[in-house]
Amino acid sequence: MVSWLFSRVKFCGFPCKNQRGSNLNHLQSRYLVNIKLKWVKDKDLDSVVSAEKDLKAVCFLVSIISSSLEQCVPIYRLRCHRRQLGLPNDVKMSTFIRRYPSIFHESHIRDSAGTPVPSFGLTPEARELYEEEIVVVRQCWTDIRSRLCRLLMLTSGTTLPLQTIDQLRWDMGLPYDYRNSFIPYNHDLFSFVQLRDDRVGLKLLSWDDDLAVSELQKNAGSQQVEEDVRNGCLAFPIGFTRGFGLRRKCMDWLKEWQKLPYTSPYCDASHLDPRTDASEKRIVGVFHELLHLTLQKKTERKNVSNLRKPFSMPQKFTKVFERHPGIFYISKKNDTQTVILREAYDGDKLLQKHPLVSIREKFANMSRKGQLDRSRGLYKKEDPFGHFHCDEVDETRYSSEEMSDYNLLSEYDSESDDPIDNNC
Repeated sequence: MVSWLFSRVKFCGFPCKNQRGSNLNHLQSRYLVNIKLKWVKDKDLDSVVSAEKDLKAVCFLVSIISSSLEQCVPIYRLRCHRRQLGLPNDVKMSTFIRRYPSIFHESHIRDSAGTPVPSFGLTPEARELYEEEIVVVRQCWTDIRSRLCRLLMLTSGTTLPLQTIDQLRWDMGLPYDYRNSFIPYNHDLFSFVQLRDDRVGLKLLSWDDDLAVSELQKNAGSQQVEEDVRNGCLAFPIGFTRGFGLRRKCMDWLKEWQKLPYTSPYCDASHLDPRTDASEKRIVGVFHELLHLTLQKKTERKNVSNLRKPFSMPQKFTKVFERHPGIFYISKKNDTQTVILREAYDGDKLLQKHPLVSIREKFANMSRKGQLDRSRGLYKKEDPFGHFHCDEVDETRYSSEEMSDYNLLSEYDSESDDPIDNNC
């Protein structure tokens, strides 16, 4: 992969107030250039996304089951979490869980009528790994808290709806039940508030100037020219997929764009005309910082689609991902679009690996090994009558929505995607 760093040298400090005067006049005179750069497939970054297929759903299910008193949850109680897990509409919850026998152990409980109902717990190996994850989360408590503070500091009112945070919690390393297990223990920093649209939001109670320094600013000492730093014209690290052909016109525009003044994502940008290249650079800076707040420097595009108002963005703000393929890569694997920060990877290797990422990799390896062993017929499964038999792999066996869980109790087995509002 070819890497471009348009500047290097020493960090000298950054203006964080509105950049007015001659800088402002220059900004407002540079209207958006009609440039469109092509999308080129990057196999290395695609493999990063492909390797995590179903991993988020698996880890969330592990958290849900572990938090239950019985440590074994019947299928009808797991279905109310379906929407948060993001499972495809054509995949049954029970079908999904059975794909990972090294993580989930299936048994049966009897309901009030005495009918056997599929129930799922964790294997000893999965439980041990989950306990290891709990220890790591406690060790990274300060780091996770800092990430959440900085996320809220990126917003105009230091407030976000909980639904928006829910979409980002996996990427940012927040516990699945962060509302109960994390926020109450940081009541001096965060508070639940009622929003104008009657939703519940999370508000940051105190601003921290030490946190209000972007990653681009922090790294300026080794990546920027001293004169550019003094002028506040920081350039983003750029890299393209091997074989990416950049036309001369696009190259000249990109170099000029990199020389525009950099507005910190933690500063007021209301003075910027949204029709200018300088405003676009600010938008790029916001998402550059947001991706740095994630553990693996990536998130699904749909997770940022509702950040326009909180981040004070113009319409069609996510177009910057296509206009700057040297900064962001959009992977189309796993039936979604995932935005990845290029500079964070060397090929398919994450340059700075967070301890929680290592735990997730262990879960991924455990899942893959279980699927392989299952295909070899190494797993025995208990049927509703207490008998065990080998679970020979047959992906078509549970693929039909008409197939029930061993034809048991259709009232429990009907898969519905309608939200369930009762306590789960």
